[in-house]
Amino acid sequence: MKGVILAGGSGTRLRPLTNVTNKHLLPVYDRPMIYYPIQTLLKAGIKEIMIVTGGENIGDFLRLLGSGEKFGAKFTYACQEGSGGIPVALNIAREFVDDKCVVILGDNVTDIDLTEHVKNFEKSKIGAQILLKPVEDPERFGIADIKERKIIAVVEKPKNPPTNLAIIGIYMFDKKAFDIVPTLNPSARGELEITDVIRAYLENDDISYAVVDGFWIDAGTFDSLLEANRIVAERMKKAPQSAPPKKSKRTTSKEGI
Repeated sequence: MKGVILAGGSGTRLRPLTNVTNKHLLPVYDRPMIYYPIQTLLKAGIKEIMIVTGGENIGDFLRLLGSGEKFGAKFTYACQEGSGGIPVALNIAREFVDDKCVVILGDNVTDIDLTEHVKNFEKSKIGAQILLKPVEDPERFGIADIKERKIIAVVEKPKNPPTNLAIIGIYMFDKKAFDIVPTLNPSARGELEITDVIRAYLENDDISYAVVDGFWIDAGTFDSLLEANRIVAERMKKAPQSAPPKKSKRTTSKEGI
């Protein structure tokens, strides 16, 4: 299964920092933010990864990350012109994805282990799987309403959240997602919403979910970026095994990437 990291967008919530760079290149303690979603995918055994980012910054990503060899992975880069919402960025990976994929937003900083979730999704006949986590401020996120262990609705940033189960920025889709995206209409924000992609799977009873434990934060605002830095710094100082990735000899898809 392949991975897709969505690292585009204009980073308006982090200006003026993002006036000169992509937000996913900003530091979270001792490394750039983009390292964290990469490490999340690698930990789950996903080593063929597409990084979708804005055209003006793609050279910066390439200089930082290279081919993926030093991570023991194989990176493919794709250019996103403008914004338009998460589904627009996702659709760029249409030709890259063979069957199923894991999609992660580039500003997600987490220690959640996806290994079992990825294995279960890969073996299943279900078309999509979302990961949920209880949060204190559900009005900031897409929220899943659960009844009798089944998703009955998903709502984007509700004023009156039906639950506190946030849909975190890690999604698993089959190729039907790429047929759904062209059918979507922009929301009141003028963008396509990933919750509408999820809702299409829900309407076809083709989705599962898992409630996850562990640290997770969307580091896309000043407050959350500061909190991510604080938490990661504390964890690294207690268990300082965060050396930069070492060069690996496994660099091609034929060798198991």
